[in-house]
Amino acid sequence: MQTRTLGRQGFQSSAIAYGAMGTAIGYGPSDDTQSIAAIRHAHDLGVTHFDTAEMYGWGDGEKLLGTALAPIRDRVTIATKFGFTHDFGRDSSADHIRTVVDTSLANLGTDHIDVLYQHAPDPSVPIEDVIGVMAELVAAGKVLYLGLSNTDTDDIRRAHAVHPISVMQSEYSIFSLDSESLRPTLDELGIGLVAYSPLARGFLTGAVQPRDAYDAGDFRRGVGWWAPENYDANVSMVTRLTELASEKGTTLAGLALAWLLAQSENIVPIPGSRSVGRVTENVSAADVVLTADDLARIRQIVPAGGIGDRGM
Repeated sequence: MQTRTLGRQGFQSSAIAYGAMGTAIGYGPSDDTQSIAAIRHAHDLGVTHFDTAEMYGWGDGEKLLGTALAPIRDRVTIATKFGFTHDFGRDSSADHIRTVVDTSLANLGTDHIDVLYQHAPDPSVPIEDVIGVMAELVAAGKVLYLGLSNTDTDDIRRAHAVHPISVMQSEYSIFSLDSESLRPTLDELGIGLVAYSPLARGFLTGAVQPRDAYDAGDFRRGVGWWAPENYDANVSMVTRLTELASEKGTTLAGLALAWLLAQSENIVPIPGSRSVGRVTENVSAADVVLTADDLARIRQIVPAGGIGDRGM
């Protein structure tokens, strides 16, 4: 698979990476054996970068990913994140960052984290102080590259002035276009974009169902794209996208991921799946070539993203 360099500090990732949130939270019950098989299959197909966070099961997600990657740790990169408390408050204080990173290293069974993100801004701690602590962790060899997530251009600029930021992680898909406002700043500063939820939380997989079909613990039940007043209109757009995907010899998911890859060489999507078959489908998107006419047609079908809020 093609390798992409994100940021000017040398961080490299396969064009399609893997997001591990769903192995621990968010999408209903999961099976660890199945998840580990999917993660290892992703690597077999050329995926080299794997993304998790402390918050994904409060350590359970990191432990599962660490177990899955243990035999191949020297051939992959791992990202994790800090910044939330167990009641979903924010805590980016210096002591909290250091404690979380040490715990994450133990959970992952590794001696370094390749990419460390602040998961979300903490209004009580200036971003300069947060990055100062993260830079200390780089100097100590515990972290290689720094990233930010779910923040704005002001924080990005202020952070980058303290220590180079390699990657920004933000939701980005055909259905979620807010990240496009960040791209001029990222390009100017030489920061890569890691796109989470690139398949619109499952709406762009070809397997979307009404919200009541999902498990009670599935967070999609609260996402506006699935609201009864929006669902049919969103499905109608997906139907037209699926027709285009068929014309291109790919699936809806393949089209959606190829669309992201076509936006910039500085973007890597992190689709996640607990299914070996779905992982194969996602990785195949790296070989899909979209023309300018294809991209224009996608924008015509979905001019302003999905209808309704994205639930964040």
